[in-house]
Amino acid sequence: MVERIDPGGKDPLLPTDGSRADGPASLPWVSDPWDDPKVVSESEVEDSRTGGVLDPESRPTVRGLVRTVAWAVVAVVLLAGLAGWWVVRELNPGGNAETVTFTVNADDDLGAVIDRLADQDLIGNSAIFSWYVRSRGGLEPAAGYYRIERGASAGDIVAVLATPPSDTFVNVTFPEGFTIEQMARRLSEKVPNLDAERFVMAATDGSVISALAPGGTGTLEGLLFPDTYQVAGDSTESEVVARLASTMESVASKQVDLAGGAKLLGRTQYEVLIVASMIEKEAKVAADRPKIARVIYNRLEAGMKLQIDATVKYVSDPALPWTDQKATDSKFNSYLHAGLPPTPIANPGRASIAAALAPAPPPKPDDEACVGLPRGTKCDYFFYVLIDEDGRHRFATTLTQHEANTAEAIASGVLR
Repeated sequence: MVERIDPGGKDPLLPTDGSRADGPASLPWVSDPWDDPKVVSESEVEDSRTGGVLDPESRPTVRGLVRTVAWAVVAVVLLAGLAGWWVVRELNPGGNAETVTFTVNADDDLGAVIDRLADQDLIGNSAIFSWYVRSRGGLEPAAGYYRIERGASAGDIVAVLATPPSDTFVNVTFPEGFTIEQMARRLSEKVPNLDAERFVMAATDGSVISALAPGGTGTLEGLLFPDTYQVAGDSTESEVVARLASTMESVASKQVDLAGGAKLLGRTQYEVLIVASMIEKEAKVAADRPKIARVIYNRLEAGMKLQIDATVKYVSDPALPWTDQKATDSKFNSYLHAGLPPTPIANPGRASIAAALAPAPPPKPDDEACVGLPRGTKCDYFFYVLIDEDGRHRFATTLTQHEANTAEAIASGVLR
C-alpha cells in the first residue's frame, strides 16, 4: 500500500471536517495534471516507435526526409523499369517478316558477325546483343549462309546462327515443264544466296555430266528431274544441278525403264526425252499425253513437220505476234524444220516420260478422229487442237478434220 503525504501535515485519510472515513469511497480526489487530457500537450506524448518524445520542431524534417526517400525509390524503380523495357525492346525489335541471307565468312570472329548483323539492321544494339550472347554461353557460327528474318528476336537469331548451314534446308519445288532458266529463277527466289546465272552456267558449260546426254550436247535441258528438293544452306549451284541430273538418271533407270522403252520404239533415250518435253509443254490433262505422243511419232514416221507451238516458243521472243514467232528461223522451229528439235525444250516429269514410252494405240472406229473419213483412209492421230477451257485437246486424222476442229475452237473463244 502506497500512502500519499500531504505537505500540510494533515492525514489525507481524514475528512476535512474532522470526521473519519469509513472506506476508500469517502476519500477526496486530488487532481493531477495528467488526469486532464486537455492539460497534456503533444510534446509530452511518447513516440512508441522511437521510445522517446517527438520534438515538434523535428517532425517536418522527418516527414520531408521520408518523402524524399520515397520519391527516390520510385524514381529508381521507374528508371530500372525503363532500362529493362529498353533492353527487352532491343532484344525483341519486331518488324516485318522479310527474310534476308546473312553470310558468315570463314575468318569471322563473333565481333565481326555482330557488327555485320548491326550493319544489315538485323539487330538493334551491338553491345546489348553481345551481352545477350555471352549470357547464353557464347556463339561460334560456322561459315556459310543463313536465313534471318528482319525483326527476329535475339533468341531466334542466336538459334539460327547456332545451326550450321549444312543442317538447314529450304524446300524448293521445280514444277514439271520448267526450263533450265525457270529452274534457275525459282532456286534463287527460294535460296537467295544461290545465283540464277551460276545455275544456268553449271547446267550448260559441261561441268555437270549426265549419263543420258549424248556427247557434245552442251546442255542439260530435259535432263534435270522436276520435283521438290531440300536444298542445304551450304549448297552450291553446281551441286543442285548435279542432284537434279542424278535424280533424272535414277528415275530413268529404276522407275520408267527409259533404255528398254526407247529400244522398243527404235529411238534413243535422249530422243524419247525430247518427245517427253514436248508432251509436257503441250498436254494439259493426263488423258491427252499418250495421244499427243502418238501424234508426234506418227508425224515423224510420215516425214511431216511436227508443227508444235511449244518448240517455237522455246526460243522466240514472246513479245512478238504469233505469226512472227512462227516465221522466226530456228532449229527449234518445228513449223520450218522436220524432225525432232535438237534438244528437249523443257524438263519433263514422270508422267510425260511414261507417255513418250507408251504412246496411245491407233483409235477405234468409233473414235471422233475416225468418224466420217473417206473410204480406205487409215484412221490414226495426226493432228490436235485445244478445244475447251479445261485444257483438253481434240484429235484428228485428216487436215480437213483438223481445220473444222480449229474453227470450232476459235468460234468458242478457246483459240484467239
